[in-house]
Amino acid sequence: MLKNPETKYRPFVTPVGLPDRQWPSRRLTSAPRWLSTDLRDGNQSLANPMGVERKQRFYDMLIAIGFKEIEVAFPSASQTEFDFVRSLITDDRIPDDVTIQVLTQSRTDLIARTFESLEGAQRAIVHLYNATAPLFRRVVFGMERRDVIDLAITGVTAMLDESQKRPSTDWTFEYSPETFCFTEPDFALEICERVLDVWQPTPERPAILNLPATVEVAMPNVYADQIEWFCRHISRRDSVVISLHPHNDRGTGVAATELGLLAGADRVEGCLFGNGERTGNVDLVTLALNLYTQGIDPGLSFPALREVVSTVEHCTELPVHPRHPYAGELVHTAFSGSHQDAIRKGFAAHAQRNDGQWEMPYLPIDPADIGETYEAVIRVNSQSGKGGVAWVLEQDKGLKLPKRLQADFSRHVQRLADDLGRELNSSDIWQCFAGCYLQRPADRFVLMDYQETGPIGQRLFIGRIAIDGEVRSLSGRGNGLISGVVAALEDAGGPALDVADYQEHAIGSGATAQAAAYVECRTSDGRTVFGAGIDPDVATASVRALLHAANNA
Repeated sequence: MLKNPETKYRPFVTPVGLPDRQWPSRRLTSAPRWLSTDLRDGNQSLANPMGVERKQRFYDMLIAIGFKEIEVAFPSASQTEFDFVRSLITDDRIPDDVTIQVLTQSRTDLIARTFESLEGAQRAIVHLYNATAPLFRRVVFGMERRDVIDLAITGVTAMLDESQKRPSTDWTFEYSPETFCFTEPDFALEICERVLDVWQPTPERPAILNLPATVEVAMPNVYADQIEWFCRHISRRDSVVISLHPHNDRGTGVAATELGLLAGADRVEGCLFGNGERTGNVDLVTLALNLYTQGIDPGLSFPALREVVSTVEHCTELPVHPRHPYAGELVHTAFSGSHQDAIRKGFAAHAQRNDGQWEMPYLPIDPADIGETYEAVIRVNSQSGKGGVAWVLEQDKGLKLPKRLQADFSRHVQRLADDLGRELNSSDIWQCFAGCYLQRPADRFVLMDYQETGPIGQRLFIGRIAIDGEVRSLSGRGNGLISGVVAALEDAGGPALDVADYQEHAIGSGATAQAAAYVECRTSDGRTVFGAGIDPDVATASVRALLHAANNA
């Protein structure tokens, strides 16, 4: 290894000069044409390629998502691939609004085998490719420019001949100057023009020119310049569909695609969740949902994204990362206290506005729109704050804790998380809350029953309370129920409490509704204690809350 390894790499410098580039000032307003190549490009990248059963399951899912163009196989590569294409046609598994696509190299025998697999198809796209970049011409194939052009022309001419033998099929031709992103722009243009000369596309029957970032060699803005330059210079622009096929070697496949669309491209080829050779093809789920969050209908539907993840993981035997954009198990989850507090406030503001607009801190997409619940939006560990703990109790139990009670309870939760050394689930949090603020087996004061009498302002509390296991009759007078209970406890030798705050709210509605009450008290020695009570009767809930505060005192 060199002491300075960076010295052996040469930066890619595109010869495209585009000082008046237009793409930076444009914005996307509609979705591109989508092609899934999961069953071909994605499949070839798997350690264990999909068999017929897994390919069929994946294909059915792509149809359900809404793909209208699907690259299903490389039929000349193996009998399995050939048979899969045949089964789709002979078993009538291609919807009327869906077009299958197949791939072939530029060899006449492989092209003939490819068209044989498509016999009887209502419509199909045949995609031919050959590498064009200087590195591949020099190192891989030992060819000059003219040889590469001849190879392409031989292939596309054979495609035209084979299609004319099968006039009942509606054919679309696609050509890829593979390694386009590091091919000389003038040569990529020249070879595509020669291909179009053979095919003679029209606006009514356009050809597809696919411009791959086969290996990312530069920043996304460079790819956008290349695409805009090509779109400006290609003849018969109204008769060609400019397609992108970005890979993700630099981790910028999504960015390169979005900029390429701004630069004038019409179509995108990629894979769900970015599967593909090396670091993968561009991620179609991320691209589509990026559009969705900008108010653009992507034309693809993910109402149950978790089911899509499950199917893809089964078929590819590859996991989807838990922090994958939109689809990861943890992508909507916040553990950080500040994040949790912002999200909780965001949901409260959203409910109050009720205007149908999604504006939520840290959540660019509504999880419900992709079939997710809000249950996992906030999860609790030792890094969590009071807002996150309060959110979990509100979502799980309907409790709306006062702010100071939230702060007090969060300390107990953090101590529990530190002790356990793991994430806390809703059951852990509820048990902790009950142990801190509700009735416990060892409590000194336990309510048996009570009644309240007297005029307003002079209420008399009369109750039976178990004190240290002995049931006693207590009474106390005050200007309300709470002050009457305080007086009764103090007369019985209990703690002297000063009620600093009292809050209550309903949990649920109708016949099954309950009341939740919370009290904050000061003790005679200056400590602050809290208690909570839950009961179908709001007055009883408040008595229980005060007794639990007394137990904590």
